[in-house]
Amino acid sequence: MASKEQRVRLLGTLGSTFAYRVQLALTLKGIEYEYVKEDLKNKSPLLLEANPVKKKVPVLIHGEKPICESVVILEYIEEIWPENPILPKDPYERARARFWAKFIDEKIVSACWTAYSTQGVQQAKALEEAQVALKALEGGIEGKFFSGENIGFLDIVANFIGWWMGALGEAANIKYYDAEKTPLIHSWIQEFRNVEVVKESLPSRDWLVAFFKGHREALLATAISS
Repeated sequence: MASKEQRVRLLGTLGSTFAYRVQLALTLKGIEYEYVKEDLKNKSPLLLEANPVKKKVPVLIHGEKPICESVVILEYIEEIWPENPILPKDPYERARARFWAKFIDEKIVSACWTAYSTQGVQQAKALEEAQVALKALEGGIEGKFFSGENIGFLDIVANFIGWWMGALGEAANIKYYDAEKTPLIHSWIQEFRNVEVVKESLPSRDWLVAFFKGHREALLATAISS
């Protein structure tokens, strides 16, 4: 059985919205951890051993036990450290949060990434899909944040929308959403960025934009040459 007192390590990278989910959850819960920065072009033996299936970050290592996939890690953290809960207590509300978390990853993150990494018709189609999905997500907002007046599980999962999405859009010279068409999403983004623990831990916007511009150029060059 896992012990709260065991050493906690997080394998991640600065540009990873998924690793940031875990960082934010650990910080909100007041859990001390060691951040291990990974170079995904030269993956460490620790990462390859901890996540031999996908070889990706984030990986949470609690004691000697690795847990992979950001949403799975968030649920693990909630079970081991129930103090300062990030998931609703009500089973229905928990199920609802899980539904929208899956929606964000499968519909919004996926479409935004496709729009960022392509051009022309494919980009336009993905951009439209992202905008439709963002409009649908407005139905999940129940107050200042997704679950009311305090930041929680779904807000943590949606950090991509709050920070990374804008950087991707700037890097690709596209706009993912219209504040007038999705006013609740726009309001949520402002509220999310103003949470003190979020402001203090987000990576630099300029750094992210520069990183994603370089990454996009490499992706498009590879697509042209293949």
